[in-house]
Amino acid sequence: MHTNTNWLIRSASAILTGMPGDAARHAGPDIRIRDGRVAALGTLEPEADEAVIDARDCVIYPAWVNTHHHLFQSLLKGEPRGLNQTLTPWLAATPYRFRAAFDEDSFRLAARIGLVELVRSGCGTVADHHYLYYPGMPFDSAAILFEEAEALGVRFVLCRGGATQTRQLETELPKALRPERFDDYLADVERLVAAYHDPASNAWRRVVMAPTTALHSTTPEQLRETAKTARYLGIRLHSHLSETVDYLDTARGKFGMTPVQFCAEQDWIGPDVWFAHLVKLLPEEIRLLGETGTGIASCPQSNGRLGSGIADLPALEAAGVAVSLGVDGAASNEAADMLSEAHAAWLLQRARKGEQAKPRYAGGEFEGGADAASIEDVLRWGTAGGARVLGLEAVGTLDVGQAADLAIYRLDDPRYFGLHEPAIGPIASGGRARLQALLVGGRRVVEDDCIPGLDMAELGWLAREAVVRLKMRAETLP
Repeated sequence: MHTNTNWLIRSASAILTGMPGDAARHAGPDIRIRDGRVAALGTLEPEADEAVIDARDCVIYPAWVNTHHHLFQSLLKGEPRGLNQTLTPWLAATPYRFRAAFDEDSFRLAARIGLVELVRSGCGTVADHHYLYYPGMPFDSAAILFEEAEALGVRFVLCRGGATQTRQLETELPKALRPERFDDYLADVERLVAAYHDPASNAWRRVVMAPTTALHSTTPEQLRETAKTARYLGIRLHSHLSETVDYLDTARGKFGMTPVQFCAEQDWIGPDVWFAHLVKLLPEEIRLLGETGTGIASCPQSNGRLGSGIADLPALEAAGVAVSLGVDGAASNEAADMLSEAHAAWLLQRARKGEQAKPRYAGGEFEGGADAASIEDVLRWGTAGGARVLGLEAVGTLDVGQAADLAIYRLDDPRYFGLHEPAIGPIASGGRARLQALLVGGRRVVEDDCIPGLDMAELGWLAREAVVRLKMRAETLP
């Protein structure tokens, strides 16, 4: 299904590269792809052994790199009990209440739906923070995730989550909510690394050490051991942190320090570490994260949906933090695709700065926040920034020698009509721009806005049936 082809992409209206400064745009208008990599950009003539993609009236971006997701939640969108809850009660109302209801078929279907949604937005690399694990689990969920990603033709990073402790008495929990033994957790990470992990800069498969939350899911001693083991295995580290003020309260109450200070004490900061959210940070925490080159997966739509707040991405980036974008799980983001996420990031960073504006008589110095984040900034965070935090140096930018991961958007919907600058359309105008093509490693994953071999109507029917079954199972669980 997915074969490497030599391509010539011709006559693009605009090319955004994902690189900073003056290199953020390339005049093109053509891109040559050979052996899965970008071979040339400029005014190019077709050669005998290459297929041509007509990109007239199209905008080309690097394929998006999604650095934080929970794919199993793709069957939990808009769940009523959690719809108007903040993070902690939402966790109990939705993902924890339903996790025991998933069987192998519903889990596979959820993963497929989430991956298809991402691909249709132009996403080529997916990092899934997968924490649906429990002792004696009857199916290999990691294998399913890798299989579904391979079937679609996207790069996949498994962030192996899970908990080795719980805030409830284990004996009172249903089996699917019980924590794993720490030794079993580490052994499974080692198994997954041996089976799937590729350290190459353009890897199709990666494994990451990713306890679900640094403050709640494990002990400080175990957290230090996960860092030591990950670095011995040559893999990266990822977890949730500082999503809400509860993290500040918990870290102060349990450890007498801030959440970032706690992670630093356990060797959980550095250029091989990235955290999801980082919404509620103190100035000294931003400095520490920046000094160590630690990364963030910012999830603006989920943070907005749960009322958590808005991460200060310009301040984090200025401090030295590696900034990337993630969609988070669909149970707290009913638009879990990268175009929606980028659009939200663009608007919310501006709104965040605008909220800080004061009148001049009260000491104000600016009117609004429209300079907080440009289209180029957001694209860089969602592509090159994502590749940086994942350690995929050959991915995320359009430049000679880089992996040929790119999205070609055709702006043929009325929402894009009248644009003075088509290059900004896919991010600035919202919605989902139609994909003329999505290439990942030079392989065409989407053609004329269709995924070859996918019956979208059938996928929708299966999803509706699965939601009914999940609701019935959830109601009968202890």
